Amino acid sequence: MFDNIFVERLWRTVKYEEVYLKDYLDLSEAAESLAGYFHFYNHERIHQSLDWRTPAEVYFGDREASGGLEAAADAATPVALRAPCVAASEDRFHLKPLQQWS
Repeated sequence: MFDNIFVERLWRTVKYEEVYLKDYLDLSEAAESLAGYFHFYNHERIHQSLDWRTPAEVYFGDREASGGLEAAADAATPVALRAPCVAASEDRFHLKPLQQWS
């Protein structure tokens, strides 16, 4: 009924910035390349909707946002395939509650 616009936008970005530009030889190469892309997406790529910050800067605050080799290794886990901007409270991302339509 309703699509999750954040996830839909993420997958569109992943397809156009990573998947459609590569010719993966096998599934393991695709997984490794996508893990690297998700690390880039979360720790290096700034986002207009996040006030020109990275998702890591918004989610973690300025601490831990830089990532580094440990974060790159963590990106190879299935956790890296989750949406980058998921948090417990919406106010952390300056989102307003959805308006109820009658």
